[in-house]
Amino acid sequence: MRKPLLALAVAAFGIGTTEFIIMGLLPDLARDFSVSIPKAGTLVSGYALAVTLGSPLLVLALAKVDRKRALILLMSLFVVGNSACALAPTFGLLMAARILTALTHGSFFGIGSIVASNVVPREQRARAVAIMFSGLTLANVMGVPAGTALGQAYGWRAAFIAIVPIGILAAIGVWRLVPHQPAEPVHLMHELRSVMRKEVQLVLAVSTLSSVAMFCVLTYITPILEMVTHISPHGVTGVLVLFGVSITIGNLLGGVMADWKGIRAVVVGFLVLTVLFLLMPAALPHLPTCLAAIALWGVLHFAVGAPLQTRVVDQARGAQNLASTLNQGAFNLGNAIGASLGAIMLTHGVGYGRLSLGSAAVCAVTFVLSCVAAMWDRRETMLPDQVSAQHSSGDDL
Repeated sequence: MRKPLLALAVAAFGIGTTEFIIMGLLPDLARDFSVSIPKAGTLVSGYALAVTLGSPLLVLALAKVDRKRALILLMSLFVVGNSACALAPTFGLLMAARILTALTHGSFFGIGSIVASNVVPREQRARAVAIMFSGLTLANVMGVPAGTALGQAYGWRAAFIAIVPIGILAAIGVWRLVPHQPAEPVHLMHELRSVMRKEVQLVLAVSTLSSVAMFCVLTYITPILEMVTHISPHGVTGVLVLFGVSITIGNLLGGVMADWKGIRAVVVGFLVLTVLFLLMPAALPHLPTCLAAIALWGVLHFAVGAPLQTRVVDQARGAQNLASTLNQGAFNLGNAIGASLGAIMLTHGVGYGRLSLGSAAVCAVTFVLSCVAAMWDRRETMLPDQVSAQHSSGDDL
């Protein structure tokens, strides 16, 4: 069971590195292509929108392909996309290469989540998904800081060149270690009806808003740290490592909490996140409180990821591949909206140090929606017990 999850985690590491590396290289890219930082931030939005819109279509195109073979094809596309990023001569071509790479993101995590769930007992599914996603979080501990340092030393193209061998290694790992899982029959209308259920749509809304709150700040974390906390460019790398460690802890904690408390863990997480984002403007100017706030933020925000991923699969009965991919699309739609929200706030005169207030407002709405999801969950759990009690009463009579 561990070997397939290890292969999936390596692939997730590569995908996570290529997604988040832009945040560390944003000032360098802006200077190289002579664009503003908010304009360079559209590389985040473009990537995220490609995941949201393109990944479900790619999953449907691969629906009849053995899941192992589909994962290998996706990692091959990932290698091609990152090679194109490294060679892109203009900002427009870099955006096109990022969009090509993004097509693999939601598709891989969507199909990979199902593969991870199928190689472990049912009661360990959330933890298996969390182990796969640990590659994504480790990308923030090792991949993004290392890529940022490499980009600062040798130019941003070097960071993308370094990602290519990771993709090749991941493809080999999937080929050697992941068992074959035959594709399931596809009934498009049935799958669409499944993912349109209000329970599924509610989870997708929570996933989207969670990501909006995160990327409103995270997209601009480098200029925030440099201009508000007055950390040197090399010091930013150390803070990114801290954030990566925090989200790794949060991801693993989220897997355990999902198997134990389910959606209720999400409710508590968003309540605390709302308060944290409100306090962040006061914490950022001072290094000790800034580091504490960033560490807590990372733990809390990624702790909700595994519960949301497993819940959307549970609710979308008969449409697991599509629902799992749509949830990744929801996260990335939130990335695009969050980056755009931050850009709008900046262009309207809101300082970098106060971007978290936008995140706090979004988190407050997300908290309310997660409360609704928890109430629906409680109702679903109670109804079978009530039916059973009614049958028991009838038997007694």
